[in-house]
Amino acid sequence: MAKQQDNFKQVIAHAKEYGYIFSSSEIYDGLSAVYDYGQNGAELKKNIKEYWWKSMVQLHDNIVGLDAAILMHPTTWKASGHVDAFNDPLIDNKDSKKRYRADVLVEDYAEKINQKAQKEIAKARKRFGDKFDEEEFVNTNPRVIRYKKEEKEILERLAKSLTNEDLADVKALIEELGIACPESGSKNWTDVKQFNLMFGTKLGASADSATDLYLRPETAQGIFVNFANVQKTGRMKIPFGIAQIGKAFRNEIVARQFIFRQREFEQMEMQFFVRPGEELTWFEKWKETRQKWHESLGLGKENYRFHDHEKMAHYANAATDIEFNFPFGFKELEGIHSRTDFDLKAHEKHSGKKLQFFDPEMNKNYVPYVIETSIGLDRMFLAVFSSSLQEEELEGGTTRTVLKLPAILAPYKAAILPLVKKDGLPEIAQELLDDLKWDFNVTYDEKDAVGRRYRRQDAAGTPFCITIDHDTKEDKQVTVRNRDTMEQKRIPMAEVKAMLAKEVDFRTWMDK
Repeated sequence: MAKQQDNFKQVIAHAKEYGYIFSSSEIYDGLSAVYDYGQNGAELKKNIKEYWWKSMVQLHDNIVGLDAAILMHPTTWKASGHVDAFNDPLIDNKDSKKRYRADVLVEDYAEKINQKAQKEIAKARKRFGDKFDEEEFVNTNPRVIRYKKEEKEILERLAKSLTNEDLADVKALIEELGIACPESGSKNWTDVKQFNLMFGTKLGASADSATDLYLRPETAQGIFVNFANVQKTGRMKIPFGIAQIGKAFRNEIVARQFIFRQREFEQMEMQFFVRPGEELTWFEKWKETRQKWHESLGLGKENYRFHDHEKMAHYANAATDIEFNFPFGFKELEGIHSRTDFDLKAHEKHSGKKLQFFDPEMNKNYVPYVIETSIGLDRMFLAVFSSSLQEEELEGGTTRTVLKLPAILAPYKAAILPLVKKDGLPEIAQELLDDLKWDFNVTYDEKDAVGRRYRRQDAAGTPFCITIDHDTKEDKQVTVRNRDTMEQKRIPMAEVKAMLAKEVDFRTWMDK
């Protein structure tokens, strides 16, 4: 646990030092759980968006994009259930005065039990090697069976209590498990209460005539209320999807763990409309598709796992999370939900407008069912950044800090380095930079010895350094250094553009 915390602190410090993330309004001591993306962070965030958008919209003939407004008619949130049911269970510790989500306290406790089981499995795998049968071991080892049973019983009881809104039992569960305040170790808890997460605001020129509105807590409803507009103008046929990237706002009870849980955040999500009765087949297809997308970035297959929901949202008949192994453990990265026809029917009822599709093959109208894939952009940023930050031991006992971002996502694809600031080398470097910048985001660095510049670019996440030396003037070749392997090779300066294009080409990445 202490090592995890140290690693996480290093991630946060590195993000600031290299221009990725700053505390919002930092000169005024910041604003809790609100962050600004710096010059490198803005580029990485943009590249993640583009990678998702191209994968989700550009590569699918039956998925189109949308950019809905943040402010929506207030009845939207009544229809969606957010006014009445968008709550989290809140609990306070009487001694530390700290506030927590009661369900997260229990889930974290259950995850610790799961980690005990995973340690037993890891020890057995190491002991038996290639002969290890994990499935048989999990089903026969008494300790693992006990841990799995205990974890399952805890999560099932929590889900049942939350579904029945039995908040007294949620508190009783916390007390029975002996869960202590992470800050103080105290077990002196208040009763559990429901806390609505929406931010309220006003629309209008004066207080007397102003309309009460909400900042949207999710982007999905903007898609649902535009279902008919998009379907008719795009002549879309079932099945089809509508994708969107946009800001959402939640007044989180506990907003911590850096950008993992913020009050202002961004979502990348797609709602896929299907025939009733086919939703669970499409649910499985989208689970597989989204898993492949994540794996295409090369962050390590072992860092992902599916977690099926014990407690369903009021609109869902199937739900799973793709969890990622963040520096603080496995947590939700993306949600995949079968939302049934709840949303479209609710908006039909509250608006009085038809939100149906005429299916010529079935010769009838129906309200489509919906499969949702929703990923937190900020969480995806943290997953990419934290898993890419590494400390490597080199020959001679030295170390280097390197940010091994997937090249297709890196803010700068290459750094152009003149070996010295004289003899015409900066001019050649600038000429190469001016040629490359039309196609790639590249940077120029001439300060310090070239070795120090390599280390600086390693830490910033730049995949390639291209050095112009005195031989370049004669043979028109440059030295290309690979960030990940530190290998160097000479290539003609005229081939640099083609080399970079191959390394960061979207199709190349998706074909892997």
